[in-house]
Amino acid sequence: MTTDVHVRDLRYFVTVAEELHFTRAAERLYVSQPALSKQIRALERQLGVELLRRDRQGVELTAAGAALLPHARRVLAAWAQGADVVAQARAAQRSTLVVGMSTSPGRGGLLPAIRSRFTAARPEAVVRLRQVSWEDPTAGLADGDADVAFVWLPLPDQERYAWTVVAEEPRLVALHEGHPLAARAEVDFADLADEPFLALPPSAGPLRDHWLALDERDGRPPRVGAEIASTEETYEALVAGLGVCLVAAGNVPLITLGGVLTRPVRGLAPSRYVLAWRKGDRRPLVRAYADACRQVAERA
Repeated sequence: MTTDVHVRDLRYFVTVAEELHFTRAAERLYVSQPALSKQIRALERQLGVELLRRDRQGVELTAAGAALLPHARRVLAAWAQGADVVAQARAAQRSTLVVGMSTSPGRGGLLPAIRSRFTAARPEAVVRLRQVSWEDPTAGLADGDADVAFVWLPLPDQERYAWTVVAEEPRLVALHEGHPLAARAEVDFADLADEPFLALPPSAGPLRDHWLALDERDGRPPRVGAEIASTEETYEALVAGLGVCLVAAGNVPLITLGGVLTRPVRGLAPSRYVLAWRKGDRRPLVRAYADACRQVAERA
């Protein structure tokens, strides 16, 4: 038996084994169903054994698949633990804290206020800010490039993280000033449901779904007018009339430049902006920055 099996292949196998349904497993993994099927077949060829039996009744584990499943889970758990250890090692010096973000927190000088409190508590520490594309909704936490990060909920693999809420804000709709709905003072989400929406990259996972308001669509799939991965791309797509998008109230100044307006939306749950870190990371700098953030948020 070959030993060159990739961690990704084991993750794919475990997910299908848990769902016993290729389409649902593909949705969990944010890959296409044909790509997932192809990868599972490649793994079976590599191991020289059938792991999953597929027929019109559904999917079931073979004896070999059932035997492999607990070992595959242990490998994935061990790999996740190893990745966390490596992430901590990559934090470079103990006196350096890397803060990830996809856009500046803004919100009335939040970042300088946190830095001031943090520096007062840990004067020896160096804070390094790391800007991350919207393709990574964890802003560097998942791969260990950031120690803490300003992110939006929900996160992929959310059980891996702890957080403190920085702001809970309504979601507004941003649209071109010439859009028919721009004449209204407030918009019902029902009137937006059939509009083309600007969407985060598929890698954003549940966060993409949140900003497309999937929970409020009653099962109706969204129309995607364009994908965006930065504030600049969002503004350009809005000005070009490629679609509308939802935006947190605190981010409105970032995109309401010439030609773009925002309007309140009825029927939407609010968004939550948080400072997050990996669960189990008890390093003093991480705790001190989280404490500073919590104190500033409570006074806001």
